[in-house]
Amino acid sequence: MPTVAEIMSSDLLSVSGELAVVEAARAMHERRVGAVMVLDGERLVGILTERDILRTVATGSLDGPVSSAMTHAPDTIEPGESTGQAASLMIHGGFRHLPVVEGERIVGIVSIRDLVRVTLDDESPRGV
Repeated sequence: MPTVAEIMSSDLLSVSGELAVVEAARAMHERRVGAVMVLDGERLVGILTERDILRTVATGSLDGPVSSAMTHAPDTIEPGESTGQAASLMIHGGFRHLPVVEGERIVGIVSIRDLVRVTLDDESPRGV
């Protein structure tokens, strides 16, 4: 089973908690990502996901700060952990993005899509 380091993305999009949610959503759209890391300096303090933005649209204002919409102190995983451990955390936690940290430093992110790719690595699409 591969490690998280083998499948994670290290090209992270990060923002400050003071940024307006609408600006973070715009950056996510431009980068075509479903989550953004929220940092205080270099310390991970939260994650803002598509679901957080949807909840904000339904209940509040997109002009508010990211810190009011983000998931605070998200679960994390280390790069040496197995993809199975990442999948277990995501399934039991009910989320689709998992920050990867080494000590206190954010080094990547793994998504449910990354995990599905590992599972379906050698299979071709049906009907092709």
